[in-house]
Amino acid sequence: MNKFIHIIFLTFIWNLTFSQSSLKGGLIDASTGESLPGATIYSSTSNKGTISDFNGNFSLDGLKAGEASIKISFIGYATKDTILSISDGENDLGILRLNPSSLGLNEVEVIASIANDRNTPVAASTLSGKFIEDNIGNQEYPEILRNTPSVYVTKTGGGFGDSRINVRGFDQRNTAVMINGIPVNDMENGWVYWSNWAGLADVTSKLQVQRGLGASKLAIPAVGGSINIVTNAADFKKGGSVSTTTGNDGYTKYAVMLASGKMENGLATTFQFTNTKGDGYIDGTKFEAYSFFSSTNYEINDKQSLSGTIISAPQWHHQRTSYGRFDNLFLSDFADNAPSGRGIKFNRLNGTLNGEEFSFRRNFFHKPKAFLNHYWDISDKTSLKTSAYISLGFGGGTGPRGRVQNANGRVYDSFSGYGVGIHDERGNIRYDDIVAYNQGRTNSINGALDANPSSTTSSGDGFIRRASSNYHYWYGVLSTLDHKLSENLTLTAGLDARYYKCDHFRRLENLMGNTSYIARSDNNDPNKVLTQTFPATFGNFYDRSHLTNQTLAYHNLGIVNWMGLFAQLEYSNDNLSAFATFNGSQQGFQRVDYFNYLDSDPEQTSEWQNFLGGNAKAGFNYNLNQKSRAFVNAGYYSKQPIFDNVFVNYRNDLNEDVQNQTITAFEAGYGYFDGKIDLDINMYYSQWANRQDDQTQQNDQGQDIQYIFENISQTHTGIEFEFGALLSKFISLNGMLSIGNWIYSDNFTATGTNIDTQESEGELSIYAKDLKVGDAAQTTSSIGLEVRPIKNLRITGNLYYADNLFAQYDVNNSAFFTEGGEVVKLPSYTLVNTGIFYTFDKQNVDLRLNINNLLDTKYISEMWTNNSDDPSTPEDEFLTTNQGWYGFGRTWNFTLKFRF
Repeated sequence: MNKFIHIIFLTFIWNLTFSQSSLKGGLIDASTGESLPGATIYSSTSNKGTISDFNGNFSLDGLKAGEASIKISFIGYATKDTILSISDGENDLGILRLNPSSLGLNEVEVIASIANDRNTPVAASTLSGKFIEDNIGNQEYPEILRNTPSVYVTKTGGGFGDSRINVRGFDQRNTAVMINGIPVNDMENGWVYWSNWAGLADVTSKLQVQRGLGASKLAIPAVGGSINIVTNAADFKKGGSVSTTTGNDGYTKYAVMLASGKMENGLATTFQFTNTKGDGYIDGTKFEAYSFFSSTNYEINDKQSLSGTIISAPQWHHQRTSYGRFDNLFLSDFADNAPSGRGIKFNRLNGTLNGEEFSFRRNFFHKPKAFLNHYWDISDKTSLKTSAYISLGFGGGTGPRGRVQNANGRVYDSFSGYGVGIHDERGNIRYDDIVAYNQGRTNSINGALDANPSSTTSSGDGFIRRASSNYHYWYGVLSTLDHKLSENLTLTAGLDARYYKCDHFRRLENLMGNTSYIARSDNNDPNKVLTQTFPATFGNFYDRSHLTNQTLAYHNLGIVNWMGLFAQLEYSNDNLSAFATFNGSQQGFQRVDYFNYLDSDPEQTSEWQNFLGGNAKAGFNYNLNQKSRAFVNAGYYSKQPIFDNVFVNYRNDLNEDVQNQTITAFEAGYGYFDGKIDLDINMYYSQWANRQDDQTQQNDQGQDIQYIFENISQTHTGIEFEFGALLSKFISLNGMLSIGNWIYSDNFTATGTNIDTQESEGELSIYAKDLKVGDAAQTTSSIGLEVRPIKNLRITGNLYYADNLFAQYDVNNSAFFTEGGEVVKLPSYTLVNTGIFYTFDKQNVDLRLNINNLLDTKYISEMWTNNSDDPSTPEDEFLTTNQGWYGFGRTWNFTLKFRF
């Protein structure tokens, strides 16, 4: 009997050990051949599942022999469902190719110069649309990049969409941002206004940061790097989704997506709509935004197709800014025991008017952008991809204009203290009392405000809210021709043409109880009486004819044209890929000033100012073996000046000394990837040179002496680590470390010019050598953990650390006219974020909960004064003499999404 039981037991163990089957294979993109890590492979027959590793390989164990239902799914790709006959032991499926679920997506990625992580010789970090959707929540769009090397992001004042980003120590003016390969940096000043792109996170298919000069063939301002955003294309499959998100401080968001799928006539359309609103984490930063997205793809024949995309995001939001007479705040104003009692949420612009939140600072804009892409496979060796686009921008930002005075004649035109002037005891603005003052009604609180004897005001008596407005038209075309010269050699050439025209003006937005406003700045109408107001709504299309008599303070027109040509030669074989890129561009500027010059003055319209620029770069990538690679790239960039540096003094005055800036860059990297570990190490050197700056000082006779400093340069070097690790099919780890050394390269000396006599007079030196570059943390690190304890449940945690963050400052500050000047270093800080995600498969329902800054850490995220003191002592002069922003405390959001 015991022997029989022993045999049964051994048979059971044998079957348990050896009769189970397994399935292995590899997943790649059917078009590009790139591996697909993180795809889900699931057998409903055996109720077993796994995910593909960093090389796209997978092994699904514990299957039962016989027929098995296998489902392979990956966000952005068509799901593959199949019935397989599974034999005992290991079953090898080989390489499986998944097709993108969106039509024309690969072609857009080619236009956008998206780098292949394993073959392109640049340092790049790529985020999928699914990762962004899961983690963005109620954060700003750039914040999703915080955990990538050498990237620093802050929310600045905390208004909706007011965040900014730095890459390798360079701000947004020197970081190229592109949507579907089309540059979106402002054509005049190079800035990027993220509030104009509300809802972009909902339609992003892929987001890639290329640090350094990058892989783009265009002459774009990629000094620090480029941010490539590829939006969703029309879905191949019919379906849709609806979702709702709620969060802290009244945050709500509703979204709907519909996809027609590919129809019999070859047409496919995807549409998405969102509405987002809330009170804002910071006091007095209420906001509302809409976003519209539409993508349509039409297959003309098997050689040609058309794709059209429209992005539109009208929004308005109240702000807490870092400039102006009432909005500047010292760090001490955010103390828990400060008079406001609001801590880091305090906003000196906050207040109410007629019971509703009101602010002097309100941003409003609508910037729709439309793309029409044509893809043509001319032959097996030649293809042409062309994108024509148009962008229309309408909106601006409001601010105060004017002043008030009390019965004793004291004027209040800036912040005078808590409970003084137009501010109450908590530091908020008394907007109702300002209206009463403007209307001539008796009004006195603490004797601070008395009635305005007239309901007509100018900049010297009473207040209005004005709107600084920018209305632009931007047209362009980008065309790329690819031709295979041989099996290994490809030539790419194309053109990049743009035309931009923008009206800049101020208009009357809110009379605040006055009946009219007298504007005195227009030389063509120096006593203009304004009565018509233009509300700061979502950004309205407008009739330009009203600008002739309804503007105040200024009205000018900026015109920019751009023509660029580029060519790239690329070689690739099994182990080596190399490229050499050359491009050149001509950029022209013209300015029309309707206020400072009479209409009859020919100088009202400037002459065209033209500048040539371009870059040359080359690099190669060598696969050392199947698990590792090494790459090197180098480049030189001659960067044209921006519009604001060409015309000075807010007139058509030319900056005779303006010239191109130069960027020299070198980069080397190593990558290791064995499926379980993915590691990248990069080292970089960038020198930004030939910059100009000026300083004016008075001599002993009281005459102004102007010093123009030339060849101001910065040197940015550093090392970056980025890794991912699959510890098991239940646990994965990721992280990064970036250590930078960003400094001014040398001291600079200029000879002075007496503005009155135009004679040389003395020298002035800036002792800048080895001064740390401010405004971004030079050391950052993060480590993240994802745990999948059961099917469809994921729990994530992330720890982020920032150090060597220095204050923003002007290098021509008098503090550096003598040796020994110092830059204030801000305290380091650590943030912890977490998230929980669950999917109900049968119901097609997704649940997401995100908590950011879980520990509610209080930290200074940026500072724009450089009053040196020890920041480690909270009660010293550091807090009362320096101005800056604290980052947000704990925030949260919860999302419910239905798919159909």
